[in-house]
Amino acid sequence: MCLSIPGKLEEIYSHQDEIFRTGKVSFDGVIKEVSLALVPEVVIGNYVLVHAGAAISIIDEKEAKKTFEILKELDELNDLDANKM
Repeated sequence: MCLSIPGKLEEIYSHQDEIFRTGKVSFDGVIKEVSLALVPEVVIGNYVLVHAGAAISIIDEKEAKKTFEILKELDELNDLDANKM
């Protein structure tokens, strides 16, 4: 099953320009680099939904934490450390 995982944006990089930015997102302590091209308005500290290596939307912190806890309970986060996101 394909899921979007919520995480907190910790750092932003502008490799080429403002459109093709990437950033470091923390998923409960697991840090991944993701594309920010689909959310140009995102700022450090925002929570985002990440799917297939790209942040696809900005979400509320409360909803992000609630969703992450549900995923933990369902044991759907086993692959986070294995770079399969």
